[in-house]
Amino acid sequence: MNYRDRQGNSFKNSTNQDKTLEMMYSKAPFRLALKALSAPVVSKIGGRFMDSFWSTFLIDSFVKKNHIKMSDYEKRRYRSYNEFFTRKIKSKSRPINKESSVLIAPCDGKVSAYPITLDAKFKIKNSWYTVESMLKNKKLAKEYVGGTCVILRLTVDNYHRYCYVDDAAKERNHFIPGKLYTVNPVILDHVNIYKENSRAYCLLNTRNFGEVIQMEVGALMVGKIHNYHSVAMVKRGQEKGRFEFGGSTVVLLLKRDAVSMDEDILRNTIEGYETIVKMGEQIGTSIF
Repeated sequence: MNYRDRQGNSFKNSTNQDKTLEMMYSKAPFRLALKALSAPVVSKIGGRFMDSFWSTFLIDSFVKKNHIKMSDYEKRRYRSYNEFFTRKIKSKSRPINKESSVLIAPCDGKVSAYPITLDAKFKIKNSWYTVESMLKNKKLAKEYVGGTCVILRLTVDNYHRYCYVDDAAKERNHFIPGKLYTVNPVILDHVNIYKENSRAYCLLNTRNFGEVIQMEVGALMVGKIHNYHSVAMVKRGQEKGRFEFGGSTVVLLLKRDAVSMDEDILRNTIEGYETIVKMGEQIGTSIF
């Protein structure tokens, strides 16, 4: 993976996790094993372990290996690995840009931005999607043609809570369960995929950017995305939800002529780099 920070410094990193997942999703025998591992009963057992006191032995080595600065987070004693993974950061460590014209990053992560067409393909967690296959809604997808797809990919060292990008009237949640294709890739809306990740999305009628879709993408297994609100009035920077271990991508779909993405993010995307951002910082501006 190739990254750049907002100062233009470049980094290259490919984690063992990335390499392992790429191998497992691309080889039929491994996909068969993943099919068994992603079964509901196995998922529940794994989830219960991560929620148990016995999982706390994983925490110290994880902090050291990933160089996590724990002083940025609220101090507490964790009763499980998932409690640690969803730890809450101090507000001063993630200030929210309040300028009304500024589109903020809804989470920590590595961001890319792409123009939306009906046939455009976006790579999310080692799978390829069109906007239509992402949403499972052809009519809604067409409304975003000509707009921008913003993908924020979280890695294990990132803060795993996320917020709303603007003051908005939030509509109902939509949940799409994950699915694994075990032997051969299939064709779904002209996109070759081996799996679909579980994902949740809602439509936000925002104050400053028009209608925005905010989506969270998890793993194959259930229970990794926790959103807090149903239909509600929400505020910019208000916590929307959190990922447990296995959930790690936020997607924003923006309509045509709504937002001008920051130049460095567009340039880095074209040049094959993801841009490192923090929750609450500027990633674009309104052009209404």
